[in-house]
Amino acid sequence: MSFDDMSTSFDEVIERRGTHSGKWDQMEARYGVSARDGIPMWVADMDFRPPQAVRHALERMIGNGIFGYYGDDRAYLDAIGWWMQTRHDWQIQPDWVFTTHGLVNGTGLTLQAFTEPGDGIVMFTPVYHAFFRVIRAAGREVVECPLVERDGRMTMDFDAYDAQMTGREKMVILCSPHNPGGQVWAAKELRGLADFARRHDLILVSDEIHHDLVMPGHRHTVMANAAPEIMDRLVMMSATTKTFNLAGGHTGNVIIADEVLRKRFANTLAALGISANSFGIEMARAAYSLEGAAWVDALCAYLDGNRRIFEEGLRAIPGVKVTPLQATYLEWVDFRALGMEEAEIRRRIEGAARIAANHGETFGKGGAGFQRFNIATPRARVKEAVERLQAAFSDVQ
Repeated sequence: MSFDDMSTSFDEVIERRGTHSGKWDQMEARYGVSARDGIPMWVADMDFRPPQAVRHALERMIGNGIFGYYGDDRAYLDAIGWWMQTRHDWQIQPDWVFTTHGLVNGTGLTLQAFTEPGDGIVMFTPVYHAFFRVIRAAGREVVECPLVERDGRMTMDFDAYDAQMTGREKMVILCSPHNPGGQVWAAKELRGLADFARRHDLILVSDEIHHDLVMPGHRHTVMANAAPEIMDRLVMMSATTKTFNLAGGHTGNVIIADEVLRKRFANTLAALGISANSFGIEMARAAYSLEGAAWVDALCAYLDGNRRIFEEGLRAIPGVKVTPLQATYLEWVDFRALGMEEAEIRRRIEGAARIAANHGETFGKGGAGFQRFNIATPRARVKEAVERLQAAFSDVQ
C-alpha cells in the first residue's frame, strides 16, 4: 500500500457501534450522548484500522488454530530495539524490556516495585487521569505539581516544586509527550526534571506512549537521551497501543537500563505471575516494521490535517482557546474566557452539539474549564464536530 493509499484509508468510516467499543458503546451511559447521532471524542483510541501487517499477523495465528503460551520472544524484542533505534535514536538492550498488560498496568507495577503505601507520587497536572486512579488504589498519595502556562505553553516551575516537597515523595511520573496538553517537552525541560528527580531522590517514570504521534515540524526527545546520567533512577514506558490503535491488545513495555531497578521490577512481575499476551506480542512485532513506519508517517500527516481543521474551527468561536497540538491526537481546549459554569459548557457540548469529550477537571489541578477532544477519526467527522460546536456556541460574542 502506498503512502497516498494509506492516507486515503483514514477517511473510511468504520462502523464501531455495537462492537463492545468503550469509546462508542459506553458514550451514552457516561455522557448522555447517544451513539445513534453522537460523536465520541473522549476515549483515546482511534477510529482507524491498524497497518495491514498487524491484521496479517493475527490472521496467521488464527489460521494455525492453536493458542498456547508464547515462547521465544527474540523477534519481538528485536523489533522493539529496531524501532527505538530507527525512530527515536535510542539504543536499548533486549534484557532491559519487560512486557506488561498496557502502560496503566505498567504504572501500577512500578508503584508496587519501587514505592510503599503512603509514599508520595509526584505528577505535573493537568495530566492523564488514569494515573490518579492507579496511585490512589495502591494506597499511595498523589502529589500534584501544577504546570504553569507561559506564552501558550505548559511549563514546569521547579522552584515551586522544590518548596512543595516534604521528603515523603518517592517517585515522579512524567507524561511525554504530554497528555492532555498535546505538547512535546524540550530537551532542556527534561534535563530540568532529571535534576529535580536527583535532588529529591525520586524514581523517574517516563510514560512515552504517545512518542510516535508527533506533528510535522516537532520532535520528541526520549528521556533516556535527554538525561542519560539518571539511568540509575529512570524507568521508561512505551507501547504500540496508541501509535497503531491496538489498545485492546493490552501490551506495553517497561524498559529499565539499571540492573538494580531491573531486578526489583522482575521480582514484582514474578510475584504477581504476570506473563505476556501472545496476541498483543504478535501485533506489536508486526507493527514495529518498515510497513508500520510508513503507516505512522501517513497517520501523522493525516492527523495534522485534522488538527488544522479543528483548531481553526474552534478558534473562530470568540473566547475559545486551543493549545497548539504538537503531539498525540488529543486537543486541549480552554473555555474559561467564556465565563460560563462547567455545567453550561457541558450542556452545549454534550446536549446541543451531541459530542462526548473529556472533562478537564478529571486531569487534576489546572484542568477546570478545559475539555479534551480526540481528533483521531475520519476527517468528515472532525468537520462535523467543528460545525456542531460552532453552532452550540453561536450566541457567544
